[in-house]
Amino acid sequence: MAGLIAMRPGSRTRLCHRLRAHPAGKDQRRSMDERGFIALIDGVHQLVKAPLVLVWDRLNTHVSLKMRKMSAECDWLKVLLLPAYSPDLNPVEGVWGHVKRSLANLAVMALDRFEIIVRNRLKRLQCRPEVLNGFIASTGLALDTPTTP
Repeated sequence: MAGLIAMRPGSRTRLCHRLRAHPAGKDQRRSMDERGFIALIDGVHQLVKAPLVLVWDRLNTHVSLKMRKMSAECDWLKVLLLPAYSPDLNPVEGVWGHVKRSLANLAVMALDRFEIIVRNRLKRLQCRPEVLNGFIASTGLALDTPTTP
């Protein structure tokens, strides 16, 4: 699962995400790879139709050579990295915590059913920009629009 909260002055806050079930097994990757993150970023860029400032944690996939190269090649993308070990500054951590709490007492027998439920929970959050704004506000980071001199 990968996600980000997209903000644009004058527009509602959006939750954008990618959810992929990975096959279990030896030597199988169990997390989102660079292609998944690139697809997410490109999808958000297409959605907001504006340049992006991406604030990311230091997950190894986020800071890989492939991702650094991609961000250097895209004139519409600026990447800022959060300090190491600072989940309290990452509003998406609030999203994941919220979704996990909603799944706390859930017993699901099949992975595909679980995936449907998680997608449903994420879709509900997409319709609640005030909750997404709350996740951003909980970081304490200033989101002021820069003024022109």
